[in-house]
Formats: sequence, C-alpha cells, structure tokens
Amino acid sequence: MPPPEFGAAFRESLRALFLWRRDVRRFRPDPVPEARIAALLELAGTAPSVGLSQPWRFVRVESPERRAAIRALFARSNAEALAGQAPERAALYARLKLEGLDRAPCQLALFCLPDPEQGHGLGRRTMPETLAYSAVMALHTLWLAARAEGLGLGWVSILEPEAVTAALDVPAAWRFIGYACLGWPEAESDRPELEAEGWERRRAVVCLRR
Repeated sequence: MPPPEFGAAFRESLRALFLWRRDVRRFRPDPVPEARIAALLELAGTAPSVGLSQPWRFVRVESPERRAAIRALFARSNAEALAGQAPERAALYARLKLEGLDRAPCQLALFCLPDPEQGHGLGRRTMPETLAYSAVMALHTLWLAARAEGLGLGWVSILEPEAVTAALDVPAAWRFIGYACLGWPEAESDRPELEAEGWERRRAVVCLRR
C-alpha cells in the first residue's frame, strides 16, 4: 500500500498533541474502558526498539493490596525526597501533587527485559542501555496515544525500583522503568503544572554544532 500523506492540517494537529501532552497528576475516578486500554497498549507495541527487541513488559496493577503497597512505597520515598530539599524549596515541594495513585483508574508498571532473545542482540553490544531507552519509547508512544483519546497519563518516578519489583512479584531480573497512572484528567492545560506552580520553566532546546 502507498504511504499516507501527512498534510499541513495533520502536522498542525500533531503539534497541538505534543503541546497539550501533560504529566497528569489529578484524575477523575471514572473507569477507562478495557477496549481503550487494550488499543493503547497495542499502539505502545509499535514503538521503535533496538534490534526490534521489544524489551518492554507492562504490568496492570489492579489488586487493592498491590496498589496499597505501591502507595506506601511512594509515601516513603516522597518523605525522603522532601527531607532532602533545600529549605527555600521544601515548602513548594510539599505543595506539589506528585502522583495520581489515589484516583487514577488504570495503573501500569513498565519493566524492561535485561537481555531479550528477541532482536538477537543487534545494536546493543556497545550500548546495552538502549533496551531501557526502547522501553521509554513505548511509554512515550502510549502517552501520546492516550492524550489523543482525551486521556491523561502521569509518570510516577518517586519509587525505589527493587521495592516495586518485589511488591509486584515480577522476575527480579526485570528492570523497573516507571509507573504510569492513566485516566481522565480533572483539568486540561497546555502548560506544564510544575511551571505553573513555579517549580521550573521550560527552556529552549540546546543543539550544538561541531
């Protein structure tokens, strides 16, 4: 089949998708239809991966007990992070809502296989970290696809990887990449929340010439 033509209108819509993709921290509790979740995960599987290894493994975290365990791990790590903040930023940090674990209807843990047979090692002998990069690409693909559906995704990174691996009872060799909260956002914005809260601001892309 001939390749599709991505015209000016599509490119403008794509740019809007990039600009309106947010790291969502506040969700409505409404459930996400199973068919939508399945379709999003299928799209995530189309992400580029080193050697076509597709090293990502998603885990749906559904049981109340495991969700409570993840929430407790976050609370512990977040308290440690707060204690490590500079005095002039501690109050601001404490005001930030850094996770959606309490209300997000869908929660996904993303892991990466350490040495998948698929791909036959192509492209990763000198840079084995490209496996983890590939898993991140899958998450980013899911993130954009979710935004196009009107859904929001939040990446919870304030978690200790080994503890998450144990709490979810997955193989110890799997590398934890990130924990994603997925659902319908309470509000929409084209501005990062951390920028609106005064934590940080966007800067221009750095591109050197050599």
